[in-house]
Amino acid sequence: MKLYYVGVLDNTKKPAIQLCAAHELSDFSRFTRNEYGNFMTMISKTVAERTTPGQRQSVEEQDYVVHCYARSEGVAGVVITKDYPHIAAHSVLSKLMDQFLSEVPLDTIRAAQKDGDVDFPAVNQYLNDYQDANQANSIAKIQQELDETKIILHKAIDSVLQRGEKLDDLVAKSSDLSAQSKMFYKSAKKQNSCCLVM
Repeated sequence: MKLYYVGVLDNTKKPAIQLCAAHELSDFSRFTRNEYGNFMTMISKTVAERTTPGQRQSVEEQDYVVHCYARSEGVAGVVITKDYPHIAAHSVLSKLMDQFLSEVPLDTIRAAQKDGDVDFPAVNQYLNDYQDANQANSIAKIQQELDETKIILHKAIDSVLQRGEKLDDLVAKSSDLSAQSKMFYKSAKKQNSCCLVM
């Protein structure tokens, strides 16, 4: 699970303006990081432009997923992830957009003319804090706990079944023993009856 890009864009203009953004490109070669950063900016602008206000969408591009949440105020939040749960990504977007719109006035957003015109340092914090999807979403954290509990229950059920199989073997042996003891009783009775007649 990895967050590569977190950004806020003004999607009322064509092309969209990247108001603020943060990249985490350490997985890529230092020679190609700039190209990956430019690609992420370009794809985030394209997806933001094509997301209507109030809509959420996730677009897959090779191994990566671009999640976008366009608000009715004319701004869109975008995160680019790899192997990151959709619910957690959209939870990050909701938190990001709520904080951005509460701290940055709409006049500042409308006055932006080029990429990076809005100062919003919290975007870097979002990129760092939510690398772990469980931090982003309490539902994801609960799901992880449920998965761990499920594993423990499967182990317990397996051990109970193994004990049950052993008990079944004991029951089968006891029924065999019971049948043998009945045969012994009959043969002993027959032997004893022979001795009594004498």
